[in-house]
Amino acid sequence: MTPITFASEFRLYLANHWVSAIPSHMVRLFFYRKIMRAQIGPGSSILMGCWLDCSGGIVIGKNSTINQHCRLDGRGGIQIGSSVSISSNVIILTADHDLDSPDFPGRTAPVIIDDHAYVGTGAMILKGVHLGTGAVLGAGSVATHDIPAGEIWAGNPARKIRMRGTDRYAEGLPYRRLFQ
Repeated sequence: MTPITFASEFRLYLANHWVSAIPSHMVRLFFYRKIMRAQIGPGSSILMGCWLDCSGGIVIGKNSTINQHCRLDGRGGIQIGSSVSISSNVIILTADHDLDSPDFPGRTAPVIIDDHAYVGTGAMILKGVHLGTGAVLGAGSVATHDIPAGEIWAGNPARKIRMRGTDRYAEGLPYRRLFQ
């Protein structure tokens, strides 16, 4: 193992096993911004217990919340807009493998979540998916395709349920629970 590989793996270990357990937004966000190279907008928060698959590749707008125990796989790039709510235990994957190739190579594609979107508890978003402005992915759902703006999708695989009742969304406020 090269020293660079060791340092990279150690940085991930610190992020996922130590820093994610620190009950201070200020400390966690400092580490994620400076050491893990995530771009995190003002007023946004990443609650305790979140797991990062790599350094870099994550961009979060202002006043967005990533709740506890989420997995963020930034290898293919994750863009999260402003005033987005990601509930607990959500998994965002940006990589998979080509199952039809004998070499089983890895593939990546970005996940994009536009402003005012909401992702319910325990949902999963697969590589290459785009959630439009105000889109909703229901709890426990698996997004395998893009979800257009203002639509509510649920299920496995997720399918359109209906449109949201509004196309106007309030600006999110910073959400920082004490000791979370």
